[in-house]
Amino acid sequence: MSRSTIHTENAPAAIGTYSQAVKVRSTVYLSGQIPLDPITMEMQNENFATETHQVFKNLSSVAVAAGGSLRDLVKLNIFMVDLSNFAELNEIMSEYFTEPYPARAAVQVAALPKGATIEMDGVLELPGDYSY
Repeated sequence: MSRSTIHTENAPAAIGTYSQAVKVRSTVYLSGQIPLDPITMEMQNENFATETHQVFKNLSSVAVAAGGSLRDLVKLNIFMVDLSNFAELNEIMSEYFTEPYPARAAVQVAALPKGATIEMDGVLELPGDYSY
């Protein structure tokens, strides 16, 4: 199996024993991203919208480093500490995605790292990448 790790300075450094992403053939598994600014490593937590946009910026940076973009997301997992933000989440997602949308799960959790209110991970399928 051909497996490589993805790393970019344009997304927060891993704060544990994991890679920002792992690529196996044409599939890229994105680790969870919280709203950390990649330069300062400070939380961007002014409000739910600010956090959500920062998470999408971080996911996008890792996707680009892997040779893709958010358009290549086939599965998106969203973890939120308050599902009452669900409508706002959908509104923000419409700024990043058009049809066909990725498959998605959105679940409420008790807590997230560093007090974040949202975390996302996902799976990319890179088009035309046949490096088996």
